[in-house]
Amino acid sequence: MSLMDQLMADMKEAMKAKDKERLATIRMLKSALMYATIKDEGKLSDNELSREQELAVLGKEKKQREESIADLKKAGRDDLVAATEKELEIVESYMPKPFTEAELSQLVDETIAEVGASSKADFGKVMKAIVPKITGRADGKEVSKLVGAALSK
Repeated sequence: MSLMDQLMADMKEAMKAKDKERLATIRMLKSALMYATIKDEGKLSDNELSREQELAVLGKEKKQREESIADLKKAGRDDLVAATEKELEIVESYMPKPFTEAELSQLVDETIAEVGASSKADFGKVMKAIVPKITGRADGKEVSKLVGAALSK
C-alpha cells in the first residue's frame, strides 16, 4: 500500500471518528505529497513519487514541526506547542523506524568501504552514497558527524 493510499484510508477513518486534529494533519501531509508530485511531474514516471521522495517530503514536514515547536517554546506559546507536538506525532507515525546509533555506525562503515574512501577528501563521495540510504530514518547532521569522525581515523 502506497503512502497516499494509507493517508486516504486514515483520512476516512479520522472523518468517521471525528478526530479533527488527525484529519487536518493527514490532509496537510496529503497536500504536501500532491505538491511534490505536481512540482516534479516532468521528472516522475507514472506521476508517482518514489518511496525515497515520499520520505523526503515527510522528513521536511517533520523538521518544520520540530522547528515550530522550538520557536513556540521560545515565544512562550504553550497553547500552540501541544497542538504542534500532536501534529509531529502524527507525521512520525508515517515514517519508518529511525536507525539506532549502532545501525547508523555500521551503515557509515559499510558505505565508506563500498565507495573506497580513505581520507577526509572523500567525504562528499561518502555522503552522496549514504544520503539515499538514510532518508527519513536519520538526521543528516548526525550522519555527517559520524562520517567525518570515521574518515579522520
